[in-house]
Amino acid sequence: MTSKRSFLFLQGVCSPFFNALGSALQQRGHRVIKLNFNVGDQLFWHTSPSYNWRRGPGKRLTEYVSTLWEKHGVTDQILFGDRRAVHIDLVTAARQRGIVNHVFEEGYLRPYWVTLEREGVNAHSMLPRNPEWFLEVAKQLPDQWKPSKINNAFKVRAWHDVKYHLGGILNPMLYPGYRTHAALNAPQEYMGYLWRFARMRSYKKRDTVLIQKLWGSRRPYYLLPLQLNGDFQVRHHSSFNDMNELMTFVAETFALHAPKDAILVIKNHPLDMGMTPHARDVKRITERYGLKDRVVYLETGNLERLVKYSRGLITLNSTSGHVSLAALKPTIALANAIYDMPGLTHQGPLESFWYQPQAPDPATLDAFRRVLTHSVQLNGGFYTGDAIELAVKNALPLIEAERSPLEQLLCQTPAGLCAIS
Repeated sequence: MTSKRSFLFLQGVCSPFFNALGSALQQRGHRVIKLNFNVGDQLFWHTSPSYNWRRGPGKRLTEYVSTLWEKHGVTDQILFGDRRAVHIDLVTAARQRGIVNHVFEEGYLRPYWVTLEREGVNAHSMLPRNPEWFLEVAKQLPDQWKPSKINNAFKVRAWHDVKYHLGGILNPMLYPGYRTHAALNAPQEYMGYLWRFARMRSYKKRDTVLIQKLWGSRRPYYLLPLQLNGDFQVRHHSSFNDMNELMTFVAETFALHAPKDAILVIKNHPLDMGMTPHARDVKRITERYGLKDRVVYLETGNLERLVKYSRGLITLNSTSGHVSLAALKPTIALANAIYDMPGLTHQGPLESFWYQPQAPDPATLDAFRRVLTHSVQLNGGFYTGDAIELAVKNALPLIEAERSPLEQLLCQTPAGLCAIS
């Protein structure tokens, strides 16, 4: 019988997922409480009790949450994203008190997975960066299984997002001082999406011509998929401030070191809201480095097919790296990515990537993906009903376990790797 625990839910994804997970934990006899930081948090939480954090002079979040930890005997915290401003100090303080942090995030692997790790995700993951460890551990695991397909309907996700942010209209009155973790507020984002959506048909028509011309030329090309400027992977886990800095750095080394017949293809992120003038920045950069006929900028395009015919992919630390590795294409990560290790990514500087890119080793890649799906990836999703139900079902045994699957694997390896357990 699983011992009963006390869970404090912090901020979640914009969907009913946390409410469904909290309800399931309650039904299994655990104590569940929720801390709301804004009206959107309240709208998606129907499992009582909950508390509302309102900033004010002399009030400190960690001190307030400490009273909740004491009052409810909290043993575990559940949160989405460990780098949100409202989470950073609480994760550290909870760990110091022996409270376990369960951190959800979008899946490292897509599209039928979500991430669940203890204490941190992405650059703060407990996953080693040692290919030998993955190869050794994978020998103990069953063959990789195919996940159940789920409905990831964008319109459902969009509706949850709109509902969450409509509630934000009341934040100045009910949660004075609340600041979103996003780079832009909801009205700015929605205006950007509407503007970009209105032009999407013309983008696709133009890009189809550019892609066919690119493939028809048979010139070698390298792919640089952009990330969102507001992504925590960019803001907290890289040395670049934004995509403009990244594009400038890549273009400069491309101009100096890449084969003269090669092309650099820069592709915008599919969820970019159109507020950053990437096309204008690309034009300025190409003129600066004399790359007028050697750079192609795309707003759209199928990433998998673009990767398939490329010489390799350059990224900071995005999930596009997983797509490139799965296609066994040379991949270089310019920031702290969980997959950046010998046997997977190019380990030299970007200058050497253009002429001697290192392709991933199939055995290392297979071991890496098998360990991920066994330890830190859950089949399911955050937005549609069936996807949430599947994610909750798969999350419960991992949350209730004394040690997570990753911690169990770490503790089967040389001493010291399971220190956080």
